[in-house]
Amino acid sequence: MQNKERIKTIKEKLGNSSDIVVREVNETLTYLYLESVSSDDKISNFLLKSIVSYKKVEDILKLLQENIFNSHIEKLDKLEDCYYYLASGYTCLFINNKNSYIVIETKADLNRSIAESTSEPLIRGPKDSFTENNASNLGLIRKRIKDPNLRIDELKIGTRTSSKVSIIYINDIAEEKNVNTIKEALNKIDIDAVLDTGYIRDYLETKQKSLFPKMISTERPDLCCQSILNGKITILVENSPYALIMPAILTDFFKNPEDYYLKFTSSTFSRIIKFIAFLITILTPALYIALMTFNQEMIPDQLIISLATQRSQVPFPTFMEVIIFVIIFEILREADMKAPSMSGASMSIVGALILGDAAVAANIVSPFVIIVVAITSICELVFTDMDFINAIRHWRLLFIFSTIFTGIVGIVVAGLILIIKLASLEPLNTPYLIPFSPFNLSGMKDNIILFPPNKRFKRPNYLTKNEKRGNKI
Repeated sequence: MQNKERIKTIKEKLGNSSDIVVREVNETLTYLYLESVSSDDKISNFLLKSIVSYKKVEDILKLLQENIFNSHIEKLDKLEDCYYYLASGYTCLFINNKNSYIVIETKADLNRSIAESTSEPLIRGPKDSFTENNASNLGLIRKRIKDPNLRIDELKIGTRTSSKVSIIYINDIAEEKNVNTIKEALNKIDIDAVLDTGYIRDYLETKQKSLFPKMISTERPDLCCQSILNGKITILVENSPYALIMPAILTDFFKNPEDYYLKFTSSTFSRIIKFIAFLITILTPALYIALMTFNQEMIPDQLIISLATQRSQVPFPTFMEVIIFVIIFEILREADMKAPSMSGASMSIVGALILGDAAVAANIVSPFVIIVVAITSICELVFTDMDFINAIRHWRLLFIFSTIFTGIVGIVVAGLILIIKLASLEPLNTPYLIPFSPFNLSGMKDNIILFPPNKRFKRPNYLTKNEKRGNKI
Protein backbone atom coordinates (compact mmCIF):
# COMPACT_ATOMS: atom_id res chain seq x y z
CA MET A 1 0.00 0.00 0.00
CA GLN A 2 1.25 3.49 -0.84
CA ASN A 3 1.79 6.10 1.87
CA LYS A 4 -0.83 8.44 0.39
CA GLU A 5 -3.50 5.77 0.69
CA ARG A 6 -2.57 5.07 4.30
CA ILE A 7 -2.57 8.76 5.21
CA LYS A 8 -5.97 9.20 3.57
CA THR A 9 -7.37 6.21 5.49
CA ILE A 10 -6.12 7.52 8.82
CA LYS A 11 -7.39 11.03 8.18
CA GLU A 12 -10.84 9.74 7.28
CA LYS A 13 -10.90 7.50 10.34
CA LEU A 14 -9.98 10.46 12.57
CA GLY A 15 -12.52 12.69 10.85
CA ASN A 16 -9.87 14.92 9.25
CA SER A 17 -9.09 16.29 12.70
CA SER A 18 -7.35 19.68 12.78
CA ASP A 19 -4.45 18.41 14.92
CA ILE A 20 -3.26 15.83 12.35
CA VAL A 21 0.19 16.73 10.99
CA VAL A 22 1.72 14.92 7.99
CA ARG A 23 5.32 15.37 6.87
CA GLU A 24 6.84 13.76 3.79
CA VAL A 25 10.56 13.15 4.31
CA ASN A 26 11.22 11.81 0.82
CA GLU A 27 9.51 9.69 -1.81
CA THR A 28 9.69 6.64 0.43
CA LEU A 29 9.23 7.91 4.01
CA THR A 30 6.28 9.81 5.47
CA TYR A 31 5.40 10.36 9.10
CA LEU A 32 2.19 11.42 10.81
CA TYR A 33 1.41 12.59 14.34
CA LEU A 34 -1.20 14.46 16.38
CA GLU A 35 0.26 17.78 17.48
CA SER A 36 -2.15 18.01 20.44
CA VAL A 37 -0.44 15.10 22.22
CA SER A 38 3.00 15.01 20.55
CA SER A 39 6.08 17.15 21.03
CA ASP A 40 7.30 19.02 17.92
CA ASP A 41 10.73 19.40 19.52
CA LYS A 42 11.18 15.66 20.05
CA ILE A 43 10.13 14.95 16.48
CA SER A 44 12.47 17.56 15.02
CA ASN A 45 15.47 16.93 17.28
CA PHE A 46 15.44 13.15 17.31
CA LEU A 47 13.25 11.52 14.71
CA LEU A 48 13.73 13.87 11.75
CA LYS A 49 17.48 14.21 12.22
CA SER A 50 17.83 10.42 12.23
CA ILE A 51 15.94 9.72 9.00
CA VAL A 52 16.16 12.85 6.86
CA SER A 53 19.31 11.80 4.99
CA TYR A 54 18.86 8.05 5.18
CA LYS A 55 18.21 6.13 1.94
CA LYS A 56 18.12 2.45 2.90
CA VAL A 57 14.63 1.88 4.15
CA GLU A 58 15.15 -1.85 4.68
CA ASP A 59 16.88 -1.36 8.03
CA ILE A 60 15.18 1.88 9.12
CA LEU A 61 13.99 0.26 12.37
CA LYS A 62 17.55 -0.65 13.31
CA LEU A 63 18.68 2.87 12.47
CA LEU A 64 16.07 4.42 14.75
CA GLN A 65 16.91 2.09 17.61
CA GLU A 66 20.60 2.96 17.29
CA ASN A 67 20.00 6.72 17.19
CA ILE A 68 17.02 7.28 19.44
CA PHE A 69 17.75 5.85 22.87
CA ASN A 70 15.22 7.61 25.11
CA SER A 71 11.99 6.72 23.30
CA HIS A 72 9.96 3.58 22.92
CA ILE A 73 10.01 2.27 19.32
CA GLU A 74 7.74 -0.48 18.08
CA LYS A 75 6.91 -2.19 14.80
CA LEU A 76 3.23 -2.76 13.92
CA ASP A 77 1.69 -5.05 11.35
CA LYS A 78 -1.84 -3.61 11.26
CA LEU A 79 -2.85 -0.09 10.33
CA GLU A 80 -5.68 -0.24 12.91
CA ASP A 81 -3.11 -0.47 15.70
CA CYS A 82 -1.72 2.95 14.78
CA TYR A 83 -4.78 4.81 16.12
CA TYR A 84 -4.06 3.91 19.73
CA TYR A 85 -0.40 4.92 19.47
CA LEU A 86 -1.21 8.19 17.70
CA ALA A 87 -3.63 9.15 20.45
CA SER A 88 -0.96 8.22 23.01
CA GLY A 89 1.52 10.74 21.58
CA TYR A 90 3.47 8.48 19.21
CA THR A 91 4.60 9.40 15.70
CA CYS A 92 3.75 6.85 12.99
CA LEU A 93 6.34 6.33 10.24
CA PHE A 94 5.17 4.91 6.88
CA ILE A 95 7.34 3.28 4.25
CA ASN A 96 6.10 2.88 0.69
CA ASN A 97 5.27 -0.68 -0.37
CA LYS A 98 5.85 -1.99 3.16
CA ASN A 99 3.09 -3.72 5.10
CA SER A 100 4.53 -2.78 8.48
CA TYR A 101 4.55 0.49 10.39
CA ILE A 102 6.96 2.01 12.91
CA VAL A 103 5.74 4.06 15.86
CA ILE A 104 8.13 6.23 17.89
CA GLU A 105 7.27 7.69 21.27
CA THR A 106 7.19 11.51 21.02
CA LYS A 107 4.77 12.37 23.81
CA ALA A 108 4.24 15.97 24.81
CA ASP A 109 4.47 16.78 28.51
CA LEU A 110 0.80 17.19 29.44
CA ASN A 111 1.16 16.21 33.10
CA ARG A 112 1.43 18.20 36.27
CA SER A 113 4.49 17.67 38.43
CA ILE A 114 4.49 15.47 41.52
CA ALA A 115 3.14 17.52 44.41
CA GLU A 116 2.02 17.13 48.00
CA SER A 117 -1.21 15.29 48.69
CA THR A 118 -4.17 17.63 49.18
CA SER A 119 -6.78 15.13 50.41
CA GLU A 120 -4.48 13.15 52.75
CA PRO A 121 -1.96 15.61 54.21
CA LEU A 122 0.74 14.41 56.61
CA ILE A 123 2.78 16.30 59.19
CA ARG A 124 5.62 13.80 59.06
CA GLY A 125 6.45 11.45 56.20
CA PRO A 126 6.87 11.57 52.41
CA LYS A 127 5.06 14.43 50.72
CA ASP A 128 4.76 13.05 47.18
CA SER A 129 1.46 11.86 45.75
CA PHE A 130 0.14 10.25 42.59
CA THR A 131 -0.51 12.33 39.48
CA GLU A 132 -2.36 11.68 36.22
CA ASN A 133 0.80 10.24 34.64
CA ASN A 134 0.66 6.45 34.76
CA ALA A 135 4.42 5.99 34.27
CA SER A 136 5.19 8.42 37.11
CA ASN A 137 2.75 6.65 39.41
CA LEU A 138 4.36 3.29 38.72
CA GLY A 139 7.75 4.89 39.30
CA LEU A 140 6.69 6.17 42.73
CA ILE A 141 5.96 2.58 43.71
CA ARG A 142 9.03 1.13 42.00
CA LYS A 143 11.41 3.47 43.79
CA ARG A 144 10.03 2.32 47.14
CA ILE A 145 9.77 -1.41 46.46
CA LYS A 146 12.87 -2.71 44.68
CA ASP A 147 11.87 -6.35 45.03
CA PRO A 148 12.18 -8.39 41.81
CA ASN A 149 8.94 -10.13 42.82
CA LEU A 150 6.97 -6.90 42.35
CA ARG A 151 4.54 -7.53 39.53
CA ILE A 152 2.77 -4.92 37.37
CA ASP A 153 0.15 -6.49 35.11
CA GLU A 154 -1.49 -4.20 32.58
CA LEU A 155 -4.90 -4.29 30.93
CA LYS A 156 -6.60 -1.90 28.52
CA ILE A 157 -10.22 -1.13 29.39
CA GLY A 158 -12.70 1.10 27.59
CA THR A 159 -13.71 0.66 23.97
CA ARG A 160 -13.28 4.40 23.33
CA THR A 161 -10.46 5.34 25.70
CA SER A 162 -8.35 2.14 25.85
CA SER A 163 -7.18 3.26 29.29
CA LYS A 164 -4.29 1.43 30.92
CA VAL A 165 -5.22 -0.28 34.16
CA SER A 166 -2.28 -1.59 36.20
CA ILE A 167 -2.58 -4.35 38.80
CA ILE A 168 0.33 -4.17 41.25
CA TYR A 169 1.30 -6.81 43.82
CA ILE A 170 4.24 -8.83 45.11
CA ASN A 171 4.18 -12.27 43.59
CA ASP A 172 5.29 -14.29 46.63
CA ILE A 173 3.16 -12.34 49.14
CA ALA A 174 -0.22 -11.63 47.54
CA GLU A 175 -2.67 -14.51 47.27
CA GLU A 176 -2.84 -15.73 43.67
CA LYS A 177 -6.59 -16.36 43.87
CA ASN A 178 -7.16 -12.72 44.85
CA VAL A 179 -5.09 -11.50 41.90
CA ASN A 180 -7.00 -13.78 39.54
CA THR A 181 -10.35 -12.64 40.95
CA ILE A 182 -9.47 -9.01 40.27
CA LYS A 183 -8.21 -9.78 36.76
CA GLU A 184 -11.38 -11.69 35.93
CA ALA A 185 -13.55 -8.83 37.16
CA LEU A 186 -11.57 -6.28 35.13
CA ASN A 187 -11.62 -8.41 31.99
CA LYS A 188 -15.43 -8.55 32.13
CA ILE A 189 -15.74 -4.76 32.05
CA ASP A 190 -17.27 -3.57 28.78
CA ILE A 191 -17.79 0.19 28.80
CA ASP A 192 -16.92 3.10 26.54
CA ALA A 193 -14.53 4.92 28.87
CA VAL A 194 -12.47 4.55 32.00
CA LEU A 195 -11.42 8.06 33.01
CA ASP A 196 -10.78 7.43 36.70
CA THR A 197 -10.64 4.62 39.25
CA GLY A 198 -14.22 5.50 40.16
CA TYR A 199 -15.36 4.04 36.84
CA ILE A 200 -14.26 0.51 37.82
CA ARG A 201 -15.09 0.48 41.53
CA ASP A 202 -18.56 -1.03 41.13
CA TYR A 203 -17.25 -3.73 38.81
CA LEU A 204 -14.78 -4.82 41.49
CA GLU A 205 -17.41 -4.96 44.21
CA THR A 206 -18.71 -8.41 45.03
CA LYS A 207 -22.41 -9.29 45.22
CA GLN A 208 -22.38 -8.17 48.86
CA LYS A 209 -23.47 -4.54 48.52
CA SER A 210 -22.61 -2.19 51.35
CA LEU A 211 -22.42 1.52 52.10
CA PHE A 212 -19.06 0.93 53.77
CA PRO A 213 -16.23 0.71 51.21
CA LYS A 214 -14.46 -2.58 50.61
CA MET A 215 -11.46 -0.94 48.98
CA ILE A 216 -9.29 2.02 49.88
CA SER A 217 -9.03 5.00 47.54
CA THR A 218 -5.80 6.96 48.04
CA GLU A 219 -3.38 9.27 46.30
CA ARG A 220 -0.48 8.34 48.59
CA PRO A 221 2.15 5.98 47.14
CA ASP A 222 3.55 5.18 50.59
CA LEU A 223 0.17 3.83 51.71
CA CYS A 224 0.00 1.71 48.54
CA CYS A 225 3.46 0.30 49.23
CA GLN A 226 2.65 -0.47 52.86
CA SER A 227 -0.45 -2.34 51.70
CA ILE A 228 1.38 -4.21 48.91
CA LEU A 229 4.02 -5.37 51.40
CA ASN A 230 1.24 -6.75 53.61
CA GLY A 231 -0.23 -8.81 50.77
CA LYS A 232 -2.82 -6.44 49.34
CA ILE A 233 -3.25 -5.50 45.68
CA THR A 234 -3.14 -1.98 44.23
CA ILE A 235 -4.93 -0.87 41.06
CA LEU A 236 -3.85 2.23 39.10
CA VAL A 237 -5.77 3.75 36.20
CA GLU A 238 -4.19 5.93 33.55
CA ASN A 239 -5.06 9.65 33.96
CA SER A 240 -6.23 9.16 37.54
CA PRO A 241 -4.29 10.41 40.60
CA TYR A 242 -6.05 7.91 42.87
CA ALA A 243 -5.23 4.26 43.42
CA LEU A 244 -7.49 1.48 44.69
CA ILE A 245 -6.24 -0.93 47.37
CA MET A 246 -7.93 -4.31 47.85
CA PRO A 247 -9.09 -5.87 50.06
CA ALA A 248 -9.99 -3.29 52.72
CA ILE A 249 -11.33 -4.09 56.17
CA LEU A 250 -13.02 -1.76 58.66
CA THR A 251 -9.91 -0.98 60.74
CA ASP A 252 -7.99 0.15 57.64
CA PHE A 253 -10.00 3.38 57.69
CA PHE A 254 -8.80 4.16 61.23
CA LYS A 255 -5.17 3.98 60.11
CA ASN A 256 -2.92 6.55 58.49
CA PRO A 257 0.45 6.19 56.71
CA GLU A 258 1.82 8.62 59.30
CA ASP A 259 1.21 6.04 62.05
CA TYR A 260 4.39 4.22 61.02
CA TYR A 261 6.54 7.37 61.02
CA LEU A 262 5.67 8.35 64.60
CA LYS A 263 6.23 6.65 67.94
CA PHE A 264 3.86 3.72 68.25
CA THR A 265 2.27 5.13 71.44
CA SER A 266 1.27 8.33 69.61
CA SER A 267 -0.13 6.32 66.71
CA THR A 268 -2.14 4.11 69.07
CA PHE A 269 -3.60 7.18 70.79
CA SER A 270 -4.53 8.65 67.39
CA ARG A 271 -6.33 5.45 66.37
CA ILE A 272 -8.25 5.29 69.66
CA ILE A 273 -9.33 8.91 69.15
CA LYS A 274 -10.57 8.01 65.66
CA PHE A 275 -12.53 5.06 67.04
CA ILE A 276 -14.17 7.31 69.65
CA ALA A 277 -14.88 9.93 66.96
CA PHE A 278 -16.52 7.23 64.84
CA LEU A 279 -18.91 6.30 67.65
CA ILE A 280 -19.67 9.96 68.41
CA THR A 281 -20.35 11.00 64.83
CA ILE A 282 -22.63 8.06 64.06
CA LEU A 283 -24.53 7.86 67.38
CA THR A 284 -24.72 11.32 68.99
CA PRO A 285 -27.71 12.83 67.11
CA ALA A 286 -29.75 9.66 67.55
CA LEU A 287 -28.79 9.41 71.23
CA TYR A 288 -29.85 13.03 71.82
CA ILE A 289 -33.25 12.39 70.23
CA ALA A 290 -33.75 9.22 72.28
CA LEU A 291 -32.88 10.90 75.58
CA MET A 292 -34.95 14.03 74.97
CA THR A 293 -38.02 12.23 73.60
CA PHE A 294 -38.30 8.78 75.24
CA ASN A 295 -35.70 8.30 77.95
CA GLN A 296 -35.62 11.59 79.85
CA GLU A 297 -35.19 9.74 83.16
CA MET A 298 -31.60 8.97 82.14
CA ILE A 299 -30.68 12.69 82.09
CA PRO A 300 -29.64 14.40 85.38
CA ASP A 301 -32.34 16.70 86.81
CA GLN A 302 -30.41 19.97 86.50
CA LEU A 303 -29.43 19.20 82.89
CA ILE A 304 -32.96 18.26 81.85
CA ILE A 305 -34.28 21.50 83.38
CA SER A 306 -31.68 23.48 81.42
CA LEU A 307 -32.49 21.68 78.19
CA ALA A 308 -36.23 22.09 78.71
CA THR A 309 -35.77 25.84 79.28
CA GLN A 310 -33.80 26.13 76.04
CA ARG A 311 -36.50 24.28 74.12
CA SER A 312 -39.47 26.09 75.64
CA GLN A 313 -39.76 28.54 72.72
CA VAL A 314 -38.85 26.08 69.94
CA PRO A 315 -41.94 25.09 67.89
CA PHE A 316 -40.48 21.86 66.45
CA PRO A 317 -40.13 18.45 68.10
CA THR A 318 -36.59 17.32 68.97
CA PHE A 319 -36.16 14.96 66.03
CA MET A 320 -37.22 17.71 63.60
CA GLU A 321 -34.65 20.10 65.10
CA VAL A 322 -31.88 17.58 64.67
CA ILE A 323 -32.86 16.58 61.13
CA ILE A 324 -33.11 20.23 60.01
CA PHE A 325 -29.70 21.15 61.31
CA VAL A 326 -28.02 17.93 60.15
CA ILE A 327 -29.29 18.66 56.63
CA ILE A 328 -28.14 22.31 56.89
CA PHE A 329 -24.65 21.21 57.97
CA GLU A 330 -24.49 18.70 55.11
CA ILE A 331 -25.43 21.47 52.66
CA LEU A 332 -22.73 23.72 54.13
CA ARG A 333 -20.23 20.89 53.84
CA GLU A 334 -21.07 20.29 50.18
CA ALA A 335 -20.87 24.02 49.44
CA ASP A 336 -17.50 24.26 51.19
CA MET A 337 -16.10 21.34 49.17
CA LYS A 338 -17.34 22.62 45.80
CA ALA A 339 -16.69 26.32 46.29
CA PRO A 340 -13.37 27.90 45.17
CA SER A 341 -10.75 27.86 47.91
CA MET A 342 -10.75 31.66 48.17
CA SER A 343 -14.41 31.73 49.19
CA GLY A 344 -14.87 28.32 50.82
CA ALA A 345 -13.59 29.34 54.25
CA SER A 346 -15.73 32.49 54.28
CA MET A 347 -18.84 30.48 53.42
CA SER A 348 -18.14 28.05 56.26
CA ILE A 349 -17.75 30.87 58.79
CA VAL A 350 -20.90 32.62 57.61
CA GLY A 351 -22.87 29.36 57.59
CA ALA A 352 -21.67 27.87 60.84
CA LEU A 353 -21.53 30.97 63.03
CA ILE A 354 -23.97 33.54 61.71
CA LEU A 355 -26.62 31.10 60.53
CA GLY A 356 -26.41 29.06 63.73
CA ASP A 357 -26.63 32.14 65.94
CA ALA A 358 -29.57 33.50 63.93
CA ALA A 359 -31.40 30.16 64.17
CA VAL A 360 -31.07 30.16 67.97
CA ALA A 361 -32.14 33.81 68.24
CA ALA A 362 -35.19 33.11 66.08
CA ASN A 363 -36.12 30.12 68.31
CA ILE A 364 -35.97 27.75 65.37
CA VAL A 365 -33.59 25.40 67.18
CA SER A 366 -32.18 25.15 70.68
CA PRO A 367 -28.47 25.90 71.38
CA PHE A 368 -27.80 22.33 72.48
CA VAL A 369 -28.87 20.95 69.09
CA ILE A 370 -26.24 23.12 67.42
CA ILE A 371 -23.65 21.77 69.85
CA VAL A 372 -24.70 18.17 69.09
CA VAL A 373 -24.61 18.62 65.30
CA ALA A 374 -21.34 20.59 65.45
CA ILE A 375 -19.60 17.88 67.49
CA THR A 376 -20.97 15.26 65.09
CA SER A 377 -19.58 17.12 62.06
CA ILE A 378 -16.19 17.78 63.68
CA CYS A 379 -15.71 14.12 64.58
CA GLU A 380 -16.41 13.20 60.96
CA LEU A 381 -13.42 15.28 59.84
CA VAL A 382 -10.85 12.91 61.38
CA PHE A 383 -11.43 10.50 58.48
CA THR A 384 -10.03 11.12 54.98
CA ASP A 385 -11.61 8.42 52.81
CA MET A 386 -14.68 9.98 51.17
CA ASP A 387 -16.49 6.65 50.71
CA PHE A 388 -16.08 5.88 54.41
CA ILE A 389 -17.31 9.37 55.36
CA ASN A 390 -20.35 8.97 53.11
CA ALA A 391 -21.12 5.62 54.74
CA ILE A 392 -21.02 7.29 58.16
CA ARG A 393 -23.40 10.02 56.94
CA HIS A 394 -25.92 7.47 55.63
CA TRP A 395 -25.82 5.29 58.72
CA ARG A 396 -26.13 8.37 60.96
CA LEU A 397 -29.44 9.16 59.26
CA LEU A 398 -30.55 5.54 59.62
CA PHE A 399 -29.82 5.70 63.37
CA ILE A 400 -31.78 8.95 63.61
CA PHE A 401 -34.85 7.57 61.86
CA SER A 402 -34.73 4.33 63.85
CA THR A 403 -34.77 6.37 67.07
CA ILE A 404 -37.71 8.64 66.24
CA PHE A 405 -40.34 6.06 67.26
CA THR A 406 -38.58 3.74 69.72
CA GLY A 407 -35.82 5.71 71.45
CA ILE A 408 -32.88 3.77 72.89
CA VAL A 409 -34.38 0.52 71.59
CA GLY A 410 -34.08 1.91 68.05
CA ILE A 411 -30.39 2.66 68.59
CA VAL A 412 -29.81 -0.89 69.84
CA VAL A 413 -31.68 -2.41 66.89
CA ALA A 414 -29.87 -0.22 64.34
CA GLY A 415 -26.56 -1.02 66.02
CA LEU A 416 -27.20 -4.76 65.79
CA ILE A 417 -28.17 -4.41 62.11
CA LEU A 418 -24.93 -2.47 61.47
CA ILE A 419 -22.77 -5.08 63.20
CA ILE A 420 -24.51 -7.95 61.41
CA LYS A 421 -24.11 -6.20 58.06
CA LEU A 422 -20.41 -5.50 58.61
CA ALA A 423 -19.78 -9.03 59.87
CA SER A 424 -21.34 -10.47 56.71
CA LEU A 425 -18.99 -8.61 54.36
CA GLU A 426 -16.04 -10.53 52.91
CA PRO A 427 -14.05 -8.50 50.36
CA LEU A 428 -11.84 -11.01 48.49
CA ASN A 429 -12.81 -13.63 51.09
CA THR A 430 -11.44 -11.48 53.93
CA PRO A 431 -13.83 -10.91 56.88
CA TYR A 432 -14.55 -7.18 57.15
CA LEU A 433 -14.37 -7.11 60.97
CA ILE A 434 -11.18 -9.14 61.25
CA PRO A 435 -9.09 -9.26 63.49
CA PHE A 436 -11.88 -8.72 66.01
CA SER A 437 -14.40 -11.07 64.42
CA PRO A 438 -13.14 -13.67 63.88
CA PHE A 439 -10.40 -12.96 66.41
CA ASN A 440 -6.93 -12.96 64.86
CA LEU A 441 -3.92 -12.45 67.14
CA SER A 442 -1.36 -11.63 64.44
CA GLY A 443 -3.67 -9.01 62.94
CA MET A 444 -4.31 -7.38 66.34
CA LYS A 445 -0.74 -6.01 66.41
CA ASP A 446 -1.47 -3.51 63.65
CA ASN A 447 -5.01 -2.32 64.22
CA ILE A 448 -6.63 -0.07 66.81
CA ILE A 449 -3.68 -0.66 69.13
CA LEU A 450 -0.37 -0.44 67.27
CA PHE A 451 2.41 -2.62 68.63
CA PRO A 452 6.07 -1.46 68.43
CA PRO A 453 8.01 -2.43 65.27
CA ASN A 454 10.00 -5.19 66.99
CA LYS A 455 6.69 -6.91 67.82
CA ARG A 456 5.34 -6.70 64.26
CA PHE A 457 7.65 -9.09 62.42
CA LYS A 458 4.78 -11.05 60.85
CA ARG A 459 2.33 -10.03 58.17
CA PRO A 460 -1.40 -10.53 58.85
CA ASN A 461 -2.11 -14.18 58.08
CA TYR A 462 -5.59 -13.31 56.76
CA LEU A 463 -3.93 -11.51 53.84
CA THR A 464 -1.09 -13.85 52.95
CA LYS A 465 0.43 -17.23 53.70
CA ASN A 466 3.90 -15.68 53.55
CA GLU A 467 3.87 -14.18 57.04
CA LYS A 468 7.62 -13.68 57.50
CA ARG A 469 8.94 -10.13 57.37
CA GLY A 470 12.66 -9.84 56.60
CA ASN A 471 14.70 -12.50 58.38
CA LYS A 472 12.51 -12.69 61.47
CA ILE A 473 10.12 -15.56 62.09
